Amino acid sequence: MKIALAACSGMSSDQPLRRRLGDDYPATIRVSGPADREQERYPLLEEKLEIDVSGLSESEVARLLTVVERAIDQVCTVGRTLKAGTEVKFEVATR
Repeated sequence: MKIALAACSGMSSDQPLRRRLGDDYPATIRVSGPADREQERYPLLEEKLEIDVSGLSESEVARLLTVVERAIDQVCTVGRTLKAGTEVKFEVATR
């Protein structure tokens, strides 16, 4: 779950980050959150995108954060699904 969320956010934010930081920008996405082992679920996932913005002005950083957050909110299917609390139906198909 954590890996899927990090990958989705990374892919969703890549274009705006690449456009503003260059093709080879370094980035790390960390997703953390303790598992509830009794219920076998994650009650909270915290996600952090670490990027170097030292070459940008204060206003450019503010704009970058807005654009990246918007891109992830609009495009990351995994995050959108988790936030919506999607119902999952399971079935075993036999032959």
